[in-house]
Amino acid sequence: MKPIIFLNPVFKQMLWGGNQLRSSFGYDIPGDDTGECWAVSAHPNGDCTVKEGIYEGMPLSQLWVKHPELFGNPKTDRFPLLVKIIDARDDLSIQVHPDDTYAGEHENGSLGKTECWYILDCPEGATLVAGHNAGTRQELAEMIHQGRWSELIREIPVKKGDFIQINPGTVHAIKGGMMILETQQNSDITYRVYDYGRLTDGKPRQLHVEQSIDVITVPALSAKDSVKEAAYLPENTMNELISCDYYRVWKLEVAGGFSFEQEYPFLIMSVTDGEGTVNGKDVKKGDHFILPKGFGEVDLQGKMQLIVSTAN
Repeated sequence: MKPIIFLNPVFKQMLWGGNQLRSSFGYDIPGDDTGECWAVSAHPNGDCTVKEGIYEGMPLSQLWVKHPELFGNPKTDRFPLLVKIIDARDDLSIQVHPDDTYAGEHENGSLGKTECWYILDCPEGATLVAGHNAGTRQELAEMIHQGRWSELIREIPVKKGDFIQINPGTVHAIKGGMMILETQQNSDITYRVYDYGRLTDGKPRQLHVEQSIDVITVPALSAKDSVKEAAYLPENTMNELISCDYYRVWKLEVAGGFSFEQEYPFLIMSVTDGEGTVNGKDVKKGDHFILPKGFGEVDLQGKMQLIVSTAN
């Protein structure tokens, strides 16, 4: 029987972070400015360790290298995904991510960053930044250099339970009051286009204007193509939210009991609400675990919401 791999999260204190990772998820956070919980990560900037069992204390990056059989003997040199929970007390900077080709060339062989968001919570009438209004790259560059942010930036209305895919080249920003679960490529490359003139230690944070102009997709995807409603989906069903080049993501609402066969190279499971059991083991909101290749039948009992992912 293959083990369930539970992980210890890594926390990141941020200029815009808050304390909801403690109040809502019960995590032992390092301060009231904790913006990110890297829940399943093998990135050098935050490498989760195995919580218990025969691999206890081993970083996920090492587990990937030393025990490839747990992940279907992959061909890639690093764990492909990174799952995090973001608590934004204030607005995040307006940013964009490069694709694999640009990042590989300009960022020391890093992967690019394709990501997606499931909105766990947000205020009534919330909006977030997804896309822009420039028609050409020249117009984009002019609007950025002239600081015409209100003309350039496109805000779209969102609500709890919405799902957003953020492809490389998409101008985006999470707004204050939001809590999201993010599934992304294993990359930490972000180009900051605009940061509202905020200061850290008396200095503005670094911007990456020229890189941003290089990689922003012009024109942007339409707003209606950016957001998908995922709040009310059938219970006890693996509801697929996205399948792209890098990952597949599902939402699963367990009500009573649900069983399925683990047929993927691995499955990342994040309990985002409620509690229950997985093959008899207690799990609750805030737990994240990996079901390895060949795990067999998965038996979930209880009342809980999970976001589930695997690599494509």
